Amino acid sequence: MRSMLAATLMLAAATGAHAQMTTPQVPGAPKTIQTVPVKPPAMQTPSATADGMAKAERLALQSDLAWVGQYNGAITGDVSERMVNAIKEYQKAKGGKPTGVLNPQERTALTEAARKKQESVGWKIVTEPTSGARLGIPGKLVPQQASDANGSKWTSPTGTVQVVLSRRKEVSPTSAKLADLEKEPSGRKVDYTVVKPDFFVLSGLQGQKKFYVRGTFKGDEVRTMTILYDQATENTVEPVVIAMSSAFNAFPSGPLAGPPPRKTVEYGTGIVVSEDGAIVTDRLVTDGCLAITIAGHGSADRLAEDKEHDLALLRIYGARDLRPLSLAGGAAKTNVDVVGIADPQSQGGAAAVSNLKAALTPAMSSNSALSPPPAVGFSGSPAVDGDGKFAGIALLKPAVVAGPATSVPASQAMMVSAEAVRGFLKAKGVSPNGTSTDAKAAVVRVICVRK
Repeated sequence: MRSMLAATLMLAAATGAHAQMTTPQVPGAPKTIQTVPVKPPAMQTPSATADGMAKAERLALQSDLAWVGQYNGAITGDVSERMVNAIKEYQKAKGGKPTGVLNPQERTALTEAARKKQESVGWKIVTEPTSGARLGIPGKLVPQQASDANGSKWTSPTGTVQVVLSRRKEVSPTSAKLADLEKEPSGRKVDYTVVKPDFFVLSGLQGQKKFYVRGTFKGDEVRTMTILYDQATENTVEPVVIAMSSAFNAFPSGPLAGPPPRKTVEYGTGIVVSEDGAIVTDRLVTDGCLAITIAGHGSADRLAEDKEHDLALLRIYGARDLRPLSLAGGAAKTNVDVVGIADPQSQGGAAAVSNLKAALTPAMSSNSALSPPPAVGFSGSPAVDGDGKFAGIALLKPAVVAGPATSVPASQAMMVSAEAVRGFLKAKGVSPNGTSTDAKAAVVRVICVRK
């Protein structure tokens, strides 16, 4: 921005000094002025725009593009022509102008599309039990796992997709030597090879299946990930293969990519929606809980969930003096107040209810992006419009990156619309009967305790 401003100021100075030049005059003739056209400053290129992003943002962007099938390169966070072209192809596929730079609506839509792809295949980061290697596994595609001293194998019920993590010893291994050994199996036709000092990659056909191999070594220990899949599954599996390749960490030693581990104790905010103790909150905050507690009221049961909108329905019993919030929809279009309870560590152990202002950016049909994201603990909070009417529920969504172990993507925030919330409750037989517009009186702290 500073360089563009400096260039503009320099151009303005040059224009004042040289833009107007006079031609030789004939006595008695009217003066003429020759105007020299001035070129406007060059627009910032898509690559320069990407360079200005934090590396974590670029990692998340490459990962999301890979998941929707537009990016087939290594997920490194480095700016490349391949990444810019992938953005343009995504924009064209969505009927937009291929600028190479995503606007906020396009970026939010991409994130949501990638999340749905990950969820559809059951993407998760796992630790291989015999070696400690870390890899991304599409659990819904390969739900069956078997392990022995030489590694682990994940397979689909019919064997159409297989993932194998193998380990062995080799004397003085090199990437080139290991790549040559992997080319030997009968029927394996290699059409792509990358050999680097610290790893190698091969892909091609093995019989009627496509294969992908990525291997590396440390000392005399060799660890190799092999993916085999029927050609008929190519459209489903290939975006996952790219994510698996980038997530593969054969010898982990530090923080790892993928979803952050769930906290032993996690805090969120819930909204009381009926006098008999129905509460709606964030589904992810309440996943995998041994116990759910509503501060000041006691234990709660989780009765239902909505995976599409990441909502959960809780209920407390025997509570008195509840003040359910009216869910009659407001008309928020640009800004909302998010009313919630921050994590105790953010407020010295206290449980104060506070308001945060956020801007809305349209994303999907029932969601909007929230900026800036509210603090930890606010997920599940009501968002109200300028008239104090219920506009939706704010959810914090940690970005899931299939990339190197050093990536630490920031959280993103979404608002699920009031209409989607009402639809979820109606589908579960809950009749919201709140008449109050006092969101502060209707919110409660949700506490999830896990193993």
